[in-house]
Amino acid sequence: MADGVKPRVKAPKTAAAGEVVTLKTLISHPMESGQRKDSDGNTIPRSIINRFTCDFNGENIIDVKMEPAISTNPYFEFEAKIPEAGDLKFTWYDDDGSVYEETKSVAIG
Repeated sequence: MADGVKPRVKAPKTAAAGEVVTLKTLISHPMESGQRKDSDGNTIPRSIINRFTCDFNGENIIDVKMEPAISTNPYFEFEAKIPEAGDLKFTWYDDDGSVYEETKSVAIG
């Protein structure tokens, strides 16, 4: 697990049924490409967030595969239609097998 990894999500707490909402995510992650060397000349192992998904009530909204050229602290902004009250589950997958999750509930109002 990378040090200091922190996922952040901005999602509305309420929405009208069928409303399209904007979701914003940012994960603090150092992202190492595996091509740099440390001060002793040893290759620093690759450590990137290689996949990001978002599900609403178990149904996939977005699934992104990331490559080593992705920037540090990847940010995503996208829209999703909210058909009913439920939970948005945001998941980031790290090369080292770590999985970072954040869940936000949306009520119909």
